[in-house]
Amino acid sequence: MAASGEPLTSTEYIQHHLTNLQVCSTEHGLQWGHHCSEAGFWVLNADSLFWSISLGVFFLWLFRRVGKKATTGVPGKLQCFVEMLVEFVDGSVRDTFHGKNKLIAPLALTIFVWVFLMNLMDLIPVDLIPYAAQVSGVPYQKIVSTTDLNLTFALALGVFALMLFYSVKVKGPIGFLKELTLHPFNSSNVFIQALFVPVNFLLESITLLAKPVSLGLRLFGNMYAGELIFILIAILYSAGAVLGTLGGVLQIGWAIFHILVITLQAFIFMVLTIVYLSMAHEDH
Repeated sequence: MAASGEPLTSTEYIQHHLTNLQVCSTEHGLQWGHHCSEAGFWVLNADSLFWSISLGVFFLWLFRRVGKKATTGVPGKLQCFVEMLVEFVDGSVRDTFHGKNKLIAPLALTIFVWVFLMNLMDLIPVDLIPYAAQVSGVPYQKIVSTTDLNLTFALALGVFALMLFYSVKVKGPIGFLKELTLHPFNSSNVFIQALFVPVNFLLESITLLAKPVSLGLRLFGNMYAGELIFILIAILYSAGAVLGTLGGVLQIGWAIFHILVITLQAFIFMVLTIVYLSMAHEDH
């Protein structure tokens, strides 16, 4: 429903569900919703922050609880599931990461579970929480944090910062600089090598920067498209009994298929993180 109480058109319905609850500070004080449209750069997507932080805290609480109550005998279903998950991630790290770093396995587990939980919110009916929020006076509520480009890029930039840190730590500042300037074109002739340095630096810089960009865009694009399909199917409910029934069938079918998508996207984000950090640990 619109603020005036009139039903939303299909376009307005889609725009409403794809709009974040933004919070900003203006000359009139703390504002939210459409008041932040001209607030500039310092605008917070409050719903993305709330749901991502809440799910992260839930992940930490759940795994800590399982860890404290773990038994050496026959494990319960939850402990068995967590152990299988930890073994799966540990196996992926062993197969992909060729350096020595105790941070990588916990980081990979955190990324996989956290991204999966944020993606999993896409299976909640699209109108359930936004409608409850609107009744409570909150105009927008976008609960799938990974459909927010700001959040997926924040995750990718975190991985990128670790890549740079370990590249400098393992290879040294000079070694990292050589990697950027002496590859892929090299020569034993010093003069020819000097000519290739700017070309190598340009190519390697583009390759380096493309990693976090592709990492963030891939997760955002897939999850945004999936959420949009759920919203488009939901529109059928207002188009009569026949199309409404068809919409229900399509919703269930897409949700079942989307289970594979949300799991695969979390896995891909985890594996690429491991691969990029493995490359950062390689010292030629």
